[in-house]
Amino acid sequence: MNTRLFINTDGASRGNPGPAAIGVTLKNADDELIAVISEKIGVTTNNQAEYRALIEGLKKAISLGAKEVVIRADSELVVKQLLGQYRVKNADLKLLYDEAKRLAGGLTNCKIAAIPREQNQEADQLCNKALDA
Repeated sequence: MNTRLFINTDGASRGNPGPAAIGVTLKNADDELIAVISEKIGVTTNNQAEYRALIEGLKKAISLGAKEVVIRADSELVVKQLLGQYRVKNADLKLLYDEAKRLAGGLTNCKIAAIPREQNQEADQLCNKALDA
């Protein structure tokens, strides 16, 4: 197992809050798909769904033995909060933020970057697939 994984995450809510789902891809350094997550998560907001996708991606990476991860997400809010550029004001998001930070802290190295939505199509499709199911 490669100890470095690349995680793309996406969360979506139809209604905000409304029916929500997450989509996650985990790939190795050779861009080979190692695992995917595509599931409904109940009724929640877009931002909560984005955090839940990130958390599930981290949990999966850790379960696969990853020591280093590079997270790529199209949620500017989540990325900037985790980088400390935005404050976390919402109490519900603070719980999810704390969980994400705890999981990331257990890794040797964890980087997060914002990517344009166009570069996150696979995770987005997994999200919509779960919502449409």
